[in-house]
Amino acid sequence: MALTLDPAYLPAEDRYDRMEYRRVGRSGLKFPAVSLGTWHNFGDDTPLARQRELLQYAFDRGINHFDIANNYGPPSGSTEKNVGRILREDFASLRGELIISTKAGYPFFPGPNGTGGNRKYVLDSLDNSLRSLGLDYVDVFYSHRFDPDTPLEETASALDYAVRSGKARYVGISSYSAARTTEIAGILRELGTPLFIHQPSYSMLNRWIEEGQPNLLDALEQAGAGLIAFSPLAQGLLTDKYLHGVPEGSRATQGKSLREGMLSDDNLERIKQLHAIAEGRGQKLATMALAWALRDERVTSVLIGASRTSQLDDALAAVNSTPFSADDLAAIDKYAVEGGINLWAQSSNA
Repeated sequence: MALTLDPAYLPAEDRYDRMEYRRVGRSGLKFPAVSLGTWHNFGDDTPLARQRELLQYAFDRGINHFDIANNYGPPSGSTEKNVGRILREDFASLRGELIISTKAGYPFFPGPNGTGGNRKYVLDSLDNSLRSLGLDYVDVFYSHRFDPDTPLEETASALDYAVRSGKARYVGISSYSAARTTEIAGILRELGTPLFIHQPSYSMLNRWIEEGQPNLLDALEQAGAGLIAFSPLAQGLLTDKYLHGVPEGSRATQGKSLREGMLSDDNLERIKQLHAIAEGRGQKLATMALAWALRDERVTSVLIGASRTSQLDDALAAVNSTPFSADDLAAIDKYAVEGGINLWAQSSNA
């Protein structure tokens, strides 16, 4: 990997003093409790200077895990190219400190085989991601969704090959049900490449990973895999943003990840009540929501997005949050209920 370091960026020397790190399942690798996702704000619609600022600001505060996917943008695929450029220009000498993850599963290549979990698509996508990122390998490569049209053995064999070929260090899955997780974990174990981590949606308004017997948390503990929760702020609902209506320029006005019905009267009332509990704890709602998601030690990390560095500060405050009392959790449970916001239910219910 021929990269050149931009001497203009010198990371903070105390960066690892600011973050909590949690071991991923039974592996030896540790993730920061807060990781930075690039689902939004790293496509061609966001100035590269702002993207650079966010990645540097996060890394200076101990967030050494950047999460990507093949289809992030807009346009699709542009996020990997933009992040790859910043990695080349700013982080070249820091590769050994970085955890870079990407995924394949949703439509990316044209044609009938450019999506899902088939071996050709998964491995072609990984090769494309490495070219876009300018990397020899990624640290974690995910099956982004369960594909009912592809045998799990085929998807698992592709993930196994990704590790054996040296193109990925670890493999994960995203939005798989507890039963499917147990199934693919068993296949991967037999192949000799254990399931490393699962990335499900999880928040106060989307608690599906706690449901069922065994639930997803139980299944992952049994498999020895970690869990990194995406959308822990419920696509921005669990912030101060929507307490007084829908602000101009928000996701709700852009149609990015909030769909019709998510800003229901019931959800808005729950958000207001949760905000009041956060105020009583001396926190912002976003900070409390992240600390709540991290309350279970089986949750390795929460994956947050940010368009401003101040949003990263709110997230980082969750790392040193006041522990929840039994009364706090009981009060939160009155309003932390299913809000009909799981956009990924088709995969996680399969």
